[in-house]
Formats: sequence, structure tokens, C-alpha cells
Amino acid sequence: MLHAPLPIPNSFTAMRLYTAILIVPTGIGAAIGGYAGDALPVAKAIAQVCDRLITHPNVLNGASLYWNLPNAFYVEGYGLDKFAAGCWGLRPVHSNRIGLVLDQGIEPELRLRHIQAADAARATLGLSLTDYVITDAPLEVELRMTASGVSWGTIGNPDSLLRAAEVLIHKARAEAIAVVARFPDTLDEVVEQNYRYGQGVDPIAGAEAVISHLVVRTFQIPCAHSPALLPLPADPNLSPRAAAEELGYTFLPSVLVGLSRAPQFILKTSDDFPESGDIWANQVDAVISPATACGSSALLSLSHRQCQIITVQENQTQIRVPPQPLGLKSVQVNSYLEAIGVLVAHKAGINPSALTTKISSLHSLSY
Repeated sequence: MLHAPLPIPNSFTAMRLYTAILIVPTGIGAAIGGYAGDALPVAKAIAQVCDRLITHPNVLNGASLYWNLPNAFYVEGYGLDKFAAGCWGLRPVHSNRIGLVLDQGIEPELRLRHIQAADAARATLGLSLTDYVITDAPLEVELRMTASGVSWGTIGNPDSLLRAAEVLIHKARAEAIAVVARFPDTLDEVVEQNYRYGQGVDPIAGAEAVISHLVVRTFQIPCAHSPALLPLPADPNLSPRAAAEELGYTFLPSVLVGLSRAPQFILKTSDDFPESGDIWANQVDAVISPATACGSSALLSLSHRQCQIITVQENQTQIRVPPQPLGLKSVQVNSYLEAIGVLVAHKAGINPSALTTKISSLHSLSY
């Protein structure tokens, strides 16, 4: 009697996908990631050694500059916190329909520049956008800075922002929201100059996070923000790290590219039927963070899971929250180059100490 041949197992599909999270909190003056897209080279390198990289707009947004990383997932900060806590999952998509919210406070010519940038993304990059909505009141963004040098801000009319987003979601069937808010042009001169020269904190980053958090928390939909500002005078002393923000009239292109493939959020309490490609926090293998910024909600949540935490000493910030006082067990490295080496070893199932000359002998445990 003839028997059908046994199927040959597909080792690739059976293999666990190695998933890493790269976190560089916004508005804290990170030496790498504290400017427009200057952590993107780090993300590009890490994406080469893991199967899936989850990160957030502060890492991937480079104003008019961006880079397509097919295995990277663009997840807004509040959504990343909920994902790390296990409350929300991530569902990869081929593309999103992006709704554009424009602050009523943007002057007509500057508004036109942003509309043309959105049209260019449709015509040149093939992105899918809905018609835009102008808020029914100026958003009135105000910027703040803490005594320790961390930026934050407020929105004078948050309800106006939410009404505009709701119109796009329910009437235009938007699956992701891009917000362009008018930011103050008059900033602290010293703070602004320090930032442009590569020595300070991004004065607008904290307020940007407030805007996107509000939309994601309310609608559980991908969102990112692009500030509307008048161009600054050319400065020959400009730092290369700050240069991406001064290439034109808008920061919108990188936001639209990121949102075009941002994963949708799945709520744990939802009735959605689970799909094989859905990603949950228990599938995360490693998380990389600046060594002095270990107090983030996402990192603290992941510390309770079987997840390798890697902290990078070289990426100094304006806050002082190392892993030790929090009881976080991490592999401490000096640079992102070293962190990439740890990721490669971890993915291969190799203890990093085996790659050094410092391997101690085993000791007997007492009962």
C-alpha cells in the first residue's frame, strides 16, 4: 500500500520572528534621536539584524527626509505604551488611508504649502489620503520647558482637534490621522540657537507628543504630528543633526510616509478575530533605550516580561533615570554599534559574555 509522502516542515515559517523595540523618548535632549530623524540611521541598522522592529515617530520622522524600512512598525508613543502593557496589539497593514487635520491658526500661504506637500505625497509616492479638514477653532499650541530642560506643551482647544479627527474617521473613512498644528515662531532665542547648533533640547517635541497622544487615546487609531512653522533664516553654523528641519516649509512628508504603513491597534477586549500576523507584547524579544531614560511606561511594562533590555550609555539625555534604581536588569553597552552586536548574539541564542574573554566558572548553589 502506497502512503503519501510526509510534508517537509518549513523551517522559516516555524521559526520565531525576532522582534525588537527601539525607544528614544521625545523632548528630553537625547544626544541621538533628539533631532529630526537623527536616530533613523540607528533604526536602519537595527532593522537589518531583527525580523521586526517596532519604534515610534520620534525615531523615524526626519521632516522632509524619510526611509522605507519594510520590517519597521511606526507606532505612536501612547499606542506603544498600551502595546507594551499588553492592552493593545498591532496589526500590520499594506497601507492606510490618511486623513489630514490642519489647524485653523495656520496662515493661508503656509496652509497651501502643507496641502501641496500632501498632494505631492499622493502624486509622487502614491500614498492614499482623504480630503483634509480644517479645525473649527485655532488649536493654540503653547510651548513649555521644565527646569531640568525637558520640553512639553499644551493645546488651547483640544476639542476642536478631536472634532476634526472624528469627521475624517467617520465621514472620510480615514484609517490614520496626520495633524498639522501652528506652532509659535517666537521661541527662547538661546534654546532655539542651542538646538540648531546641535547642543540643546528640541523645544517643540514635547507639545507634539501631547497632540498625537490625545488622538490615539481617544480613537485608538494611528496618529502623528507635523508642526507648521515659518522658515528660519539660513545659518552657516547649523548642525547636521538639525538640518533636516530646515529643508523647506513643511515637516509633513516623513509623517505621511510613516502613517501610510503604521499598524492598526487591536484592543484586547475587542471582538476582532485574531489574525496570524498580529503582534503582542509577549512576542517582543528585546528593547533598546538610552541608559538615562529608563522611566518610560513602555520600558517598565516590558521589564516584567521575558524581554532583553539593552541600555545605551552614549545616548545621554536631560533626564537622569538609569535602570539600577528602578530594579531593571539590563545589558549595559556604550554605543548603538555595541547594542547591535548584543542583538545579533541574542537572536542567535548566544550569551554575549561568550564573545569576550571574561567568562567566569560555574558555582554550586546551596539548598
